[in-house]
Amino acid sequence: MSDTMATGAARPEIINTLSDTGFGVVEKPLGFWERAFGNAAVRKVVLLIVLACVWEAYARWLNNGLLFPTFGATAEAFINGLISGDLLWAAWRTIKLLLQGYVAGLALAAVFTAFASATRVGSDFLEVLTSMFNPLPSIALLPLAMIWFGLGNASIIFVLIHAVLWSVALNTHAGFRSVSPTWRMVGQNYGLTRVGYIARILIPGAFPSILTGLKIGWAFAWRTLIAAELVFGASSGDGGLGWYIFENKNQLDIPYVFAGLLTVIIFGLLVENVVFHSVERVTVRRWGMQI
Repeated sequence: MSDTMATGAARPEIINTLSDTGFGVVEKPLGFWERAFGNAAVRKVVLLIVLACVWEAYARWLNNGLLFPTFGATAEAFINGLISGDLLWAAWRTIKLLLQGYVAGLALAAVFTAFASATRVGSDFLEVLTSMFNPLPSIALLPLAMIWFGLGNASIIFVLIHAVLWSVALNTHAGFRSVSPTWRMVGQNYGLTRVGYIARILIPGAFPSILTGLKIGWAFAWRTLIAAELVFGASSGDGGLGWYIFENKNQLDIPYVFAGLLTVIIFGLLVENVVFHSVERVTVRRWGMQI
């Protein structure tokens, strides 16, 4: 046994210091292209430019303006339509009618969802109705709607309500049912009122599904309205984008037909990337429910 162990003396402490090897955390500044392509908006704009170039190249290769005009000819027709006001006026008529049907469909979806969430009978009722009517194309109801409501805007609003109602109600009800039981118990333990429980627990918990239903309902309503105007023409002499496309097709102004389609696409991009994206950013992303 060594002298140190025999005497019970403490072992000397050995302290090792890390030498500076010259390596450390280095923050490398991002270059211009890395910063640019780190932005989702820039990436989407680049994709749109690439698609426009492909459109232009294919149209030039096809070399038949009656079948597929170039992007340049379509852009010129689009600008001429804006300057003349015809395209703007047609777009405003379509948007105004679309908003009326969309809001009415949302109101009815809220009523159906509230009834389904309150009772089992209401839940069964909603499930049966959505199974029956959700697969039914809205445009197929337009001939009946014209018999019931005449040739005015009421018939188109009826089919728009059908396009919005079932998808929004189904997704909202599914979202309410998928709210975590832990969240429900927290709301009950805090002693929230019925309104507070719905506003602070159920709606935030179900909002991702609600937002999905809103997007699907908007897309269904938009397609239904354009199809209704294309197939059945102007409603009471008040045509929108669908009628604008149909009328220019009859006159063989194909660049103006594509300009009308381009307007539909642009409006869809704006609604998705501005309206719904903003709602998504201040709700589900802010609440940490989506990355």
